[in-house]
Amino acid sequence: MLVAMDGTVLLVAQPSLGRSLGANLAQVQWASTGYLIAVAALLVVAGRLGDRYGHLRLLVIGVLGFGATSAGIALAPSVGWAIGLRAAQGAFGALMQPATLALLRLAYPADRLGTPIAVRTSAIAVAAGAGPVLGGLLIAHLGWRSVFWINAPIAVAIAGLALAAQPPKPGTHPGHRPGPGHLDLPGAALLAAAAAVLVHTLAEVPALGWTAPRTLIELAVVAALALLFAQHERRTAHPIVPRAVAGSVPVVASMGILLVTAAALHGALFTATFYLQDTLHLGPLATGLHVLPLTVFMVLGSPAAGLALRRYGPRRCATAGALLVVLGITGLARIGPGTGWPLLGATFALLGAGFATVMVTATGSVAGETPPGYAGVVSGLKQTAMNLGPTLGIAVAAGAAHPSGPVLAPTALALAALAALALFPARLLPGTLTAVPSPVPTGRPKERAR
Repeated sequence: MLVAMDGTVLLVAQPSLGRSLGANLAQVQWASTGYLIAVAALLVVAGRLGDRYGHLRLLVIGVLGFGATSAGIALAPSVGWAIGLRAAQGAFGALMQPATLALLRLAYPADRLGTPIAVRTSAIAVAAGAGPVLGGLLIAHLGWRSVFWINAPIAVAIAGLALAAQPPKPGTHPGHRPGPGHLDLPGAALLAAAAAVLVHTLAEVPALGWTAPRTLIELAVVAALALLFAQHERRTAHPIVPRAVAGSVPVVASMGILLVTAAALHGALFTATFYLQDTLHLGPLATGLHVLPLTVFMVLGSPAAGLALRRYGPRRCATAGALLVVLGITGLARIGPGTGWPLLGATFALLGAGFATVMVTATGSVAGETPPGYAGVVSGLKQTAMNLGPTLGIAVAAGAAHPSGPVLAPTALALAALAALALFPARLLPGTLTAVPSPVPTGRPKERAR
């Protein structure tokens, strides 16, 4: 919730931050890009560290560091300090994100994960939806620095609650397989470099385009780094992404589903927001109210998706969720000057319900199919897909934009086609939830695993 709210609050704070620090648009954008690069580069490594040294430890370090760097941004005397501290904040954010899902996997057996994951998804939706409202109120009354100050006490409270709860630790159940005693540094460096260059490339596409020489060169660098990483992983005895994870069809399929649906959704939101404000001349508040059904149906749809997952299985739920996202984005193609609120509301409601179903299903599949001892690295891969998705979606939306002006239909149809790609990996998910050994620590009541 802290990360989700921080990301949406920053969108509201960026104009005021730029004016206060005398920064240009490119510098303000780097406050976001630097954060995204750090997160994407370190998520899998952080998950691997959690598997070895304990997810609670990584969570507490990450959340306290996140709060401390947020306070530092509030004190930043220049935009250079703000950019550097945002990158550091991204590194701490990477430490805590895989830990949250990994701790859920340690606390609940696979066949009981649906409800906790649904609650987690609803909480993220509420935090992301409340971010712009809370940010607007804070900035209006206390200035942009207040949106960063507020993270510090929240982070301390989260760390205290986590330590008081004392969740289960890796290695306390019979099925646990500990990772290597050392981190595969070459593999970690190659993976981090590939992810960082990819995020930077995608972030620059809206300004440069897909066919710009710089874009093509950077994509070639990403491909080369990915190839070197794959070759290294095959040769090393202890790969950063364990072979049991890389060879798991449900895990890989879930990553693909999350990547393309997150990309399609965020690309659609990016395009629709600009269209509503720049073409239909709606104000920020009116735009937010039109998009509100998405948040509402994500919150309401997550518990329903958890129940459906247990009854109908991952394959059917993921397919249904992806189809709802495709239908919702296709509906955006019909938006025009005469579009009424009911059609807009229904369109965003479809997107919210569909994305909630995909999130709960894919996250449940990822967590439920995780080989014992690898909850952290799998959670890191899942979060990497979720962080790459928005950047990819905005890049696709920018590339598909109509050259003569803000015409929504071509971009919406391109993003709908992107969302439809999720239907292919959805067919690879199991028809029913797979019962795997529960990583609940020994010594706890057996009734909890029933």
